[in-house]
Amino acid sequence: MTLRYLLDTNALAEPVKPQLNAAFMERLTAHRDECAIASVTWHEALYGVERLPAGARRQALHRYMHDVVAPTLPILPYDEPAAAWHAEVRAQRERLGRPLAFADGQIAAIAHVHGLVVVTANVADFDGLEGVTVENWIAL
Repeated sequence: MTLRYLLDTNALAEPVKPQLNAAFMERLTAHRDECAIASVTWHEALYGVERLPAGARRQALHRYMHDVVAPTLPILPYDEPAAAWHAEVRAQRERLGRPLAFADGQIAAIAHVHGLVVVTANVADFDGLEGVTVENWIAL
């Protein structure tokens, strides 16, 4: 199946929340074979796990990342085409006085290069990025 969606970090974390968002989980299940994550998202999620104190929650999240996420979601790299697009957009945004968070810019660049829709609850983080489509499956 063809990739269509790039899950942001908050979307990647949704399935392990104590209270599952039924609408999000329905969409994720329906499109699971069309989803990927950015290498930046992989880093953000692993960093979040590594910052937790040792214990059951950290172990469970570590297992989720390595036993569920890694084998089922392609992890797309922040490569030269993504870096070039990101540099151009970042400079444009700074000239407009609307800087873009670096990691969000990287995620947007990976989505743009691969023609994917960013799935995030933080839609405003990607506001005004030409050529980047964003969907909020959590707010459905």
